Amino acid sequence: MASIAPGGRLSQASTQEDRTTALQFLRSLAAEVSRGTVNLPCFPDVVIRIREALADPDASLAQTVKILGAEPRLAARLLQVANSAAYNHSGKPVTDLRAAITRLGHRAVQSSAMAFAVQQLRLAPALRTIAKPLNLLWEESISVASICQVIARRTHVNPDEAFLTGLLHGIGRLYIMVRAVGKQNTLFANASFVEMVEGWHPAIGKAVLENWGFAEAMSDAVGLQADYDHAGRFEVDLTDILIVSIVLAVVLRQLGPRTLDMSGIHSFERFGLAAQDCVDILKHAEYQLGSLHSELGC
Repeated sequence: MASIAPGGRLSQASTQEDRTTALQFLRSLAAEVSRGTVNLPCFPDVVIRIREALADPDASLAQTVKILGAEPRLAARLLQVANSAAYNHSGKPVTDLRAAITRLGHRAVQSSAMAFAVQQLRLAPALRTIAKPLNLLWEESISVASICQVIARRTHVNPDEAFLTGLLHGIGRLYIMVRAVGKQNTLFANASFVEMVEGWHPAIGKAVLENWGFAEAMSDAVGLQADYDHAGRFEVDLTDILIVSIVLAVVLRQLGPRTLDMSGIHSFERFGLAAQDCVDILKHAEYQLGSLHSELGC
């Protein structure tokens, strides 16, 4: 535990020691995922197996059904989502996984699987100490995903891909949080660690998604989410969408009058977004958020 210096401040020696501890931990995680090892305790591997099956052009629908059938809780959730008002426009319920997957589509299946995984993390006894920050991260991810989808409709980028990218943009932060459990005394109570996570989580998140086999554009966007100087080669891209969405999600969560500062963020310029455009985007995203929890089954 860090010693307290006169005046209630951490002593310089202890602060440096804390920073060193935090830096060593983050470097070890970065090196680990860079080597291709992703160790995320309590995270259901069914999410990864589903993604692999959906991404494999040679995989049949039957294989995906078999994977989902092996996890009854997730299968039940997908059936629930498929029969929700967001997807059951005909009013005719589906009762089997094959029909549910066909009705939902790949993005909704992957998104629901991710929602299921995060819920399992929140409920895991071993991760009880971070249940609240996990919940906050998930709420933020849903907001960013909704905004990504709205913005993508103004571009050539697939809205479903943008949505999933927004949903996964905090995977690096989640990875760090889960792996830091049990080290609260040296990390979670350390202000230096909290600050460092902001700088390290995009690169770690990118490496995790690369190891899980997600599309290059998605992995790159997650890795570049804090690059306000980002300038793509030609028209706006998925990275621009994610950068703008993360900034707008902060505005969306503001209490009272909302303020937006776009200065110094090149992606806003690439879009040519004016203040009123951002207001309209937030209005549409906020409207979508009302049904997203039902859509994701969480």
